Amino acid sequence: MKRLLLVLSLLGLLGALGMPALADGHCMDELGCVEVGPDDPIVIGAMLSLSGATSFYGEDSLGGVELAILGRDGMLLGRDVIVVEEDELCSAEGGQAAAQRMAADETIVGIIGTTCSGAAQGAMPIISEAGMLMISSSNTSPRLTNDDSEAGGTYYPGYFRTAHNDLFQGAMGAQFAVEVLKAGAVATIHDGDPYTEGLAVVMANTFAGLTGEVVFQGAVSKGDTDMSAILTEVAASAPDVVYLPVFVPESEFLVSQAANTPGLEDAVMMTADGSFAAGFAQNTGQAAAGVYMTGPHVSGESYEAFLALWAEEQPGGTEAPPSGFHAHAYDATNLLMDAVEAVAEEMDDGTLVIGRQALRDAMAAVEEYDGLTGSLTCQEESPFRGDCATGTALAVFEITEAQVNEGAWPPPIVWDLSMSMAMSEG
Repeated sequence: MKRLLLVLSLLGLLGALGMPALADGHCMDELGCVEVGPDDPIVIGAMLSLSGATSFYGEDSLGGVELAILGRDGMLLGRDVIVVEEDELCSAEGGQAAAQRMAADETIVGIIGTTCSGAAQGAMPIISEAGMLMISSSNTSPRLTNDDSEAGGTYYPGYFRTAHNDLFQGAMGAQFAVEVLKAGAVATIHDGDPYTEGLAVVMANTFAGLTGEVVFQGAVSKGDTDMSAILTEVAASAPDVVYLPVFVPESEFLVSQAANTPGLEDAVMMTADGSFAAGFAQNTGQAAAGVYMTGPHVSGESYEAFLALWAEEQPGGTEAPPSGFHAHAYDATNLLMDAVEAVAEEMDDGTLVIGRQALRDAMAAVEEYDGLTGSLTCQEESPFRGDCATGTALAVFEITEAQVNEGAWPPPIVWDLSMSMAMSEG
């Protein structure tokens, strides 16, 4: 019912603005139109990380996309819905190449992606210039929704996300370190990616603002395996917490080697959603036990039903989602399909005409959408342009022996922002 109300409200808004996609049989949308023949499918693009060390993130989101389409019996406006996949390789170069292939396909109504913030940097200019709509379920870099280029912002029109902004995640990690771990000194490590660097900076700035001391800020390179040099530097700074929001496998090497670095015996290791993967604990080994992770946290009856359906659709019937953004992808796909329903116009011969600017306007008008990940309202002001999530669907998890030795996933939640507020009130 809420989705129907959203569609009706969007239809009313577009009608009030006087912006039909079609007039006298011709496309009137300023960015052009997608035309879907009477017997043709509606095509959704999925520009995700589908190979290499980060492929589980893409598979996680792709599962959410597929379940959203399955929830409508694979149909939209009387047409089959199909997904065209492109691998963005979790890199700026990969994102650029994938975006060029997506932009060349005029049948695509909108794109779910990218997986990685670095890939988004390469993809966004191309997708925006093509007039297309792109909704990410897992990009979290603060730069992507900030249109102030002098402040490092890289926003482009047509970009939205249902994932949290790391302005929220980094601040939460700092709060946990100060309020729960009672840490007075933190060291941060990133890998140069817009996501990892942005998250490390937010955490450090928030930690310092909470009267903590940032004793070290450094970086490794993607592909590094020997972390001894930087860990020796970190140890010399005597941190209480080492915050390393890098991707796997680099985070696995850092944590496992830190356990054997003199001076880091008592330091707490904390990482983020770049390592929120079922294989992290087992690949890292015993050193992973006791590591804290910040990452997506979704709950509720609707989400439990989603997980049950996920398990049903797996070959073995029991496999859990491999990471934490599947529900965000489910919401992103439903928002895209709702927008298509809201703006599509039908010609006399049954052809659907879908205005590209109208699709962007429909997304920008989303307000209090009741999604799996919470109430979503898409923002229009920097530094949150295109941000639809509130940042409340986050938590701190702790890796236990069950994750290391038994492959249990996900790890237990030990803290979230509601606990912080309870502590403050107490």
